[in-house]
Amino acid sequence: MNSNLRAAVLLLMEKTHKILNDPVYGFISIPYGIVFDLVEHPYFQRLRSIKQVSLTHYVYPGALHTRFHHALGALHLMGEAVKSLKSKGVKINKKEAEAVMIAILLHDIGHGPFSHTLEHTLIEAHHEELSLLFMERLNDEFGGKLDLAIRIFKGEYKKHFLHQLVTGQLDMDRMDYLNRDSYFTGVSEGVIGYDRIIKMLNVAEDRLVVEQKGIYSVERFLTSRRIMYWQVYLHKTVVSAEQMLILVLQRARQLAERGDQLWAPPSLDYFLHNRVTSADFLNRRNDLLDCFAALDDTDITSAVKAWQKHSDALLSYLSFGLINRRLFRLEFSNEPFPEAYLNSIRAALRGCKDLPRGAAELFLINGEESNSAYTLNKEEIMVLTKEGTVVPMSKISDFGIAPRTFRKYFICYPKEIRGELAGGDT
Repeated sequence: MNSNLRAAVLLLMEKTHKILNDPVYGFISIPYGIVFDLVEHPYFQRLRSIKQVSLTHYVYPGALHTRFHHALGALHLMGEAVKSLKSKGVKINKKEAEAVMIAILLHDIGHGPFSHTLEHTLIEAHHEELSLLFMERLNDEFGGKLDLAIRIFKGEYKKHFLHQLVTGQLDMDRMDYLNRDSYFTGVSEGVIGYDRIIKMLNVAEDRLVVEQKGIYSVERFLTSRRIMYWQVYLHKTVVSAEQMLILVLQRARQLAERGDQLWAPPSLDYFLHNRVTSADFLNRRNDLLDCFAALDDTDITSAVKAWQKHSDALLSYLSFGLINRRLFRLEFSNEPFPEAYLNSIRAALRGCKDLPRGAAELFLINGEESNSAYTLNKEEIMVLTKEGTVVPMSKISDFGIAPRTFRKYFICYPKEIRGELAGGDT
């Protein structure tokens, strides 16, 4: 393509698309119209202030990318997927293409501060429930232009494969976050052949399938996802930091509910003094969504910084540790920890003079984490064989892909007592 023709093409694109330079994919475009208007909306712009991977930057300093980055990346991949499927004769009209792009753009708009970490801590509602409520609110504002996107998001539209592109085992959400999180953490094991997988997607019997020649790329994708969970998302230091943040907010709420003076930004203050559930959001949708939309990472961070000086010793200890990366020790185990070992930790916490009173009751965290790289909770990945039949991937893969949940138990406690303990993970 000569330079004059290229300039003309770019000029034409500029009239219909907004072009952005994404660090992962290079130049990507956002179509003008309803999609661009949604990107410009304050509800979506709020995602600039919510980190994609919460406190992972405590381990991988570059992991400061946001839900805003991720949503735009997923939007880009959805556009690529739609083009690829249409090139294979899959019927996707203009309205459907726009709707599925809106659905993936807004799929994470209901995330609260620090993404998954504070889900069910500050607000007793799942982010997907809130994403749907935001979409319905925006649909009212935009005069019903999100009707089809909402049906696709909920899995109620006749072309089921469009829903699978938004939420499924090979959806554009996972394609982007694995690739993006790998890029910003520098963990190369998470790099996936997203472009090849997208090119290998097809539709059979109204279901999303992957062509058999793309099966090895899918196996790599599933393996990378499992590795990223244990090496990045569930890294012991990340889990420790996230558990401390949860403790901070739980302690702050205890103080707020008993009437202690506690500074917090207005948006955070409301949720500290009021326990808001999914039912509350349904009953008072507009008011609570506006209040929730005013809350992001900066509110939490500024509050935790201020609480370092709070008169409550437990809150100030936790806040200082979190801000200054004085994190709890975390031990993982494949089996639940013996009660005798937990009791020895409680005794050490009670006897440690460097910890505030009440540490034994609050500072021992006992929980579990799980990782399902391939699950039957969502529809199984279906493979279109060379003979034209459709079979589950677990029946055809020679890599041994099978649904399985990997589970680990953990305990978390202040490092001040580690010299007093015997055994455990060193």
